[in-house]
Amino acid sequence: MPIHQVITEGEKPVKVWTDELDPRSREQLVNLSRLPFIHHHVAAMPDVHAGIGATIGSVIATHQAIIPAAVGVDIGCGMAAARTSLTAEQIDERTLKKIFDQISRDVPVGRDQHRDERALSEAAAPFAAPLAAMTDKHPQLLKAFGRFSNWVNQMGTLGGGNHFIEVCLDEAGQVWVMLHSGSRGIGNAIGNYFIELARRDMERWFIQVPDRDLAYFPEGSEHFDDYVTAVSWAQSYARENRDQMMTLVLAALARHLPPFTVTGEVVNCHHNYVEREHHFRADVWVTRKGAIRAREGDLGIIPGSMGARSYIVRGRGNPESFCSCAHGAGRRMSRTAAEKRFTPADLAVQTEGVICRKDKGVLDEIPGAYKDIDQVMANQSDLVEVVHTLKQVVCVKG
Repeated sequence: MPIHQVITEGEKPVKVWTDELDPRSREQLVNLSRLPFIHHHVAAMPDVHAGIGATIGSVIATHQAIIPAAVGVDIGCGMAAARTSLTAEQIDERTLKKIFDQISRDVPVGRDQHRDERALSEAAAPFAAPLAAMTDKHPQLLKAFGRFSNWVNQMGTLGGGNHFIEVCLDEAGQVWVMLHSGSRGIGNAIGNYFIELARRDMERWFIQVPDRDLAYFPEGSEHFDDYVTAVSWAQSYARENRDQMMTLVLAALARHLPPFTVTGEVVNCHHNYVEREHHFRADVWVTRKGAIRAREGDLGIIPGSMGARSYIVRGRGNPESFCSCAHGAGRRMSRTAAEKRFTPADLAVQTEGVICRKDKGVLDEIPGAYKDIDQVMANQSDLVEVVHTLKQVVCVKG
């Protein structure tokens, strides 16, 4: 479907791919559109919902400025998916339970990390010198890192919140591995550090923004280049983190299933990041906050919730969305609201047929807390085409 609504209350229009827009999200989108460096328009994806400063599910193209809080603190968060040669006939419930337990042992989740950094030293090596240069210039970062300073041991770990690892079946009964994670604690520390620097710069320069979380770095300012360097580091780290987890998960499957291969391309895409791109006759900074790049031919991953379908998609390259699409179902209610409304019994019903946690500790991630992924997909048929439809049979949460 095409754009559902255009909001014209700010300096630039906001183009929205859904009719489901709550007042707080609308306010945040209008605030964005009032910033003087917004390029052409703001794009709101069909999974749009309120975030910190900027809405999650928005695409923000900017002239010579970046908003660190719009990029967020889970820098480089995204998805990875791999199709295997295994089929549904080669797995059963007993084996899937073993796989759930194996993944839970092999991939640290929540605040856990790997105990022995030597196992990941080769993958982490390219990141060491750039990080040292960053901390030499910004020694306060070392304090910000705190318990996340052992970043090597965090590589190949899941984290918590809405991060997950899944074993899925596609429409043909082929087995897939899919996972969702980002730059872990060190990316969080980098994000928070530069967000605070941007706020201080706004105060120092007496610049008023509609929301303090829309503080920005202009090109040529004291911290702009350092932020670009730091955010690029964290985005690369996030991608490597997903690659390392994928290796661990595939190895976990190999311990309990017949020999198999990975068939086709492993899809690995960010959905919280900033990058230099060309749109509407200008080179601009594009921040995708809960959105993935969907240029013509780009493969992407759009997950549902713990009990819903997910999609492997191919981009259509729609210029109106800055060649972007939704990153998932998007939350319908807050974590706190979900915990108050639902019970573990509700969770068991909504995740029937999925081997996963069904306890109070993951109630905030219950499918009922999310928007209808099929409606999200219908609303962006002009942005992507569906290549594969996946349904999880195992879900490991942080």
